[in-house]
Amino acid sequence: MTSILRSIAVAAALVLSGCAADRQMAATAAQPAAPIAKAKIFVIAANPLATEAGMAVLRRGGSAADASVAVQAMLSLVEPQSSGVGGGGFMSYYDAASRKVVVYDGRETAPAGATPDMFLDDNGKPLPFRDAVLSGRATGVPGAVKMLALVQQRHGALPWRTLFTDAERTAREGFVVSPRLGKFLASGAFPESNAPDVLAYFAKPGGGLVGPGDRLRNPAYATFLGRLAAQGTDALYAGETARRIVARVQAGPLAGTMTLADLARYTPSEREAVCGRYRVYAVCVPPPPASGVGMLQLLMLLERTDIAERGPDDAQAWYLFAAASRLMYADRDRYFGDPAFVQVPVTGLIDPTYVASRARLIGATAGPPPEAGTPPGAPVAANDRQVEPVGTSHFIVGDAQGNVVSMTTTVESIFGSGRMVDGFFLNNQMTDFAFSPRDAAGRPAANAVAAGKRPRSSMTPLILLDADRRFAGAIGSAGGNAILAYVGKSLVAAIDWKLPMQQAIALPNLIARGGSFQGEADRFSSAVRAGLLARGVDVRAGQGEDSGVHGVIVRNGMLDGGYDPRREGRVMIEDAPVR
Repeated sequence: MTSILRSIAVAAALVLSGCAADRQMAATAAQPAAPIAKAKIFVIAANPLATEAGMAVLRRGGSAADASVAVQAMLSLVEPQSSGVGGGGFMSYYDAASRKVVVYDGRETAPAGATPDMFLDDNGKPLPFRDAVLSGRATGVPGAVKMLALVQQRHGALPWRTLFTDAERTAREGFVVSPRLGKFLASGAFPESNAPDVLAYFAKPGGGLVGPGDRLRNPAYATFLGRLAAQGTDALYAGETARRIVARVQAGPLAGTMTLADLARYTPSEREAVCGRYRVYAVCVPPPPASGVGMLQLLMLLERTDIAERGPDDAQAWYLFAAASRLMYADRDRYFGDPAFVQVPVTGLIDPTYVASRARLIGATAGPPPEAGTPPGAPVAANDRQVEPVGTSHFIVGDAQGNVVSMTTTVESIFGSGRMVDGFFLNNQMTDFAFSPRDAAGRPAANAVAAGKRPRSSMTPLILLDADRRFAGAIGSAGGNAILAYVGKSLVAAIDWKLPMQQAIALPNLIARGGSFQGEADRFSSAVRAGLLARGVDVRAGQGEDSGVHGVIVRNGMLDGGYDPRREGRVMIEDAPVR
């Protein structure tokens, strides 16, 4: 699988002159970044306790890889609605010594017993999402822990066993439930919030569920982390925890097929990043089944407009963003899947001639939903607009040697499948697959279920490089299918409109996909909303506006970091410790 993706990524990189900006660019473009004057360490994560856990590792000489393990261990405890050791993710890793970006794929895989029709009912109709997400069939073989272990083995500086101290102590002593976690527990909008394991874990002794300000302890998770620290990945993929995962997944309703053999055989993948250019930056992203190539296409479409000459108060700027987003999503939804199983036209989707032809479809007003194009090398495929709930988390870590991690991590829906083992929730990533393997015309879905296959993901943790391949920034987001819109908006605001990263992230969100225009309608000015409406874009509140963008960009040798104010993130930047 790795060799297939490597060849695809290399071909795409050749089309775009590779991850490094070419020498003409170096000669003609202004330098977007300069070497950071004094070595810095930094962590940006969605919860202050996770940020502090990562920073504690960096302060004692740990690497970005080491700190990432600590961050994920803490997020699994304090932000269980979004990510955890029972889930998966994608990491883009910048190696300062080689100035290369490598992608680590910890996406979940379908068990060997998975079948293309597993989410169809007896009449051949797709199951209701609520039934599917709470079922045993929803859980894929988790990949985050093995992926992090691989990265830490290759790039770590501290012993694995020392990276779980803060999370284990916090689980035993307890942590204060945050407003965001309390909101999801109190909401009846998510089926997982009423799952038996969720209700049991968050129950208060006197009745009801914990809420903001309450202290929550998780001794089962503390015990598991102790074994994970001592035993390595076998603590999850073999032994007692593995047996409990299999039993929980194989329980009804709609029992899954995961076995101990599925867990034992899981292998994370190292992949070459696909890199393109936006303005003076090289933008390096994960290849399929992640959606980084969709992000490159979106940026290429926007570069063929005058959006950079406009700004956040200009309705035409937001219209251009919406129009380009619709074109990108149309292609992404049709062609993206696991390239070990289907042909994904990576090179064709970001071919300059093809992108230019798509950009010419951006008219003065929004019309009907655009159809997917036919990029070079495109196979016959069905449209797939599968629901992707708004779970997930993103974090960024930079160490004293200049290595940087940009990682998006998830259990998929809120609290994953709602099923818990040893103090952590199991993912529901299988529901990221297309429920119907073919459309009404008989065209196969690129994202159909298959044994061992990785589901399509909207995750796009990216790294920015300057013309000399030096680190220039990193960004990513939570938010299901809206991730691409969240990250794209923030990049445009930070790069084109020159806003500080914090302000760029805080701008209103607009997600244009198919026939819908969702976003934070009330946060746009009346003039922008009126201008959008005149152009056929009626922004409505709906799923997807709760983003979780975290980003950092190098400006004049200084790190400019930001967290999403819609969540509970924290940015910590410090001078590197003197050794």
